[in-house]
Amino acid sequence: MNFKLLFLGSLFYLLSTSEGQAQTWQSNLVKLNKAEKLTYIHDAKGDVIPDFSRVGYHQGDKVIPQVKVVKELSPNGISDQQQIQEAINELAKMPLNKDGFRGTVLIKKGTYKIPGTINITASGIVLRGEGLATKLIATGTGQRKLISVNGFGKPKEVANTRTKITDAYVAVGTISFQVDDVANFKVGDDIIVFRPGTTKWIEDLKMDQIEAREGTIQWKPADYDLYFERKITAIKGSKITIDNPLVMAMETQYGGGEIYKFSFEGRISEVGIENMLLESAYQSATDENHGWDAVWMNRVENAWVSNVTSKYFGFSCVNLANYSKQITVTNCTSSAPKSKIEGGRRYSFNNDGQLNLVRDCTASEGRHDYVTGAKVAGPNVFYNCKSESAKADIGPHHRWAVGTLYDNITTDGDINVQDRGNWGTGHGWAGVTQILWNCIAAKVTVQNPYVSGNNYAIGITATKSSGRLKDRPDGIWEGLNHKDKLMPASLYTKQLADRKK
Repeated sequence: MNFKLLFLGSLFYLLSTSEGQAQTWQSNLVKLNKAEKLTYIHDAKGDVIPDFSRVGYHQGDKVIPQVKVVKELSPNGISDQQQIQEAINELAKMPLNKDGFRGTVLIKKGTYKIPGTINITASGIVLRGEGLATKLIATGTGQRKLISVNGFGKPKEVANTRTKITDAYVAVGTISFQVDDVANFKVGDDIIVFRPGTTKWIEDLKMDQIEAREGTIQWKPADYDLYFERKITAIKGSKITIDNPLVMAMETQYGGGEIYKFSFEGRISEVGIENMLLESAYQSATDENHGWDAVWMNRVENAWVSNVTSKYFGFSCVNLANYSKQITVTNCTSSAPKSKIEGGRRYSFNNDGQLNLVRDCTASEGRHDYVTGAKVAGPNVFYNCKSESAKADIGPHHRWAVGTLYDNITTDGDINVQDRGNWGTGHGWAGVTQILWNCIAAKVTVQNPYVSGNNYAIGITATKSSGRLKDRPDGIWEGLNHKDKLMPASLYTKQLADRKK
């Protein structure tokens, strides 16, 4: 036996193995166990990084379907909007099939002039183009939506079902809790988990002390009630288990929490916008009297926008409003917006809803490319998205967005989670349970609010910034500019894979 060769071979194996181990690292908050599944580490309060896997179309449990074409259209250059709208209205009168669909309107290749807005107000309708060869142009003037998907009404509380959460503290990431009375609830019920805004909470956040300037509005308790939509999956004694975790703690010192059943009869579902180019006509690079949103969705759940490219709109490619839920936006591109470069413009992919997923998208020349607004109730996910020629920052934009994962976001601009102070009319603390995972940016700010939770920067490649207001508590940072590879590379996709094993 050649012992020299054996020794050299063993040495090479040990070196290569240790080198391989040194090429990866793991967070102290989320680790891979021996079975290669994620283990979550509780902090002193019991909070953990939440499970973000149940977002998007049917919470990730169904793939986006290929819905049967029932109507085909070609451009005529005279009444393009009218013929598209008439086809949608015709479908809306048809019955839903067993899968909840009425059918697809196929918009054949060509250019379609749309002087107003195309409206979808019924479930089960898909608009499909033939890729970039299908071009819809928002012609003429006026800030408007090119495609609007919108149901009716708002959530209604079911009378006499409200009951208090009795735990003194329900931690972030929790999916079960004790309630005062379970008599009115059953498995499968849709519920609101309600967290009240209170005077003490706002005082402790110091959001009644925002440095005033013209137009600054101090936070008021009644304006900061939060409503999280959930479904009951189990009831055992007085313990309720829900389908998605809490992304903000329920704290007795700040009013605790309550649950109640709700209905939303006007919300529509199973709507898709796919495979087309949407453009806005414009007069100059700073023109603001033209198309504003390419696709806008509200009062809709279990829907999607896929393979849509927008050009020249003043505000967004896709704008998900506050009653949008379980929407997947995938493989979309926002490019060359036309507007002034200042507030209230160029929010390329805006999400104000909950349980929504924006993935594999690209934006250029936007201000806030992947962004949430005020009091956004998560979980929500932006995954594997890129931003080029950014004119401002990515992240929660103002007034306490809750539970957002920014996973593998790459930008040549900044990503910020911070106290925005008196920007706007007093944005203040932008959010909590905001998690940046394996992102690349020019600069990153992550601050923790004074109370009620943490924000996280894990595996970030960027220059760390102290933010606009530099005396605020620092967020939780791990692996800033780490040379080795973070494992798992994507928190969202690993959480989804674990759940489906």
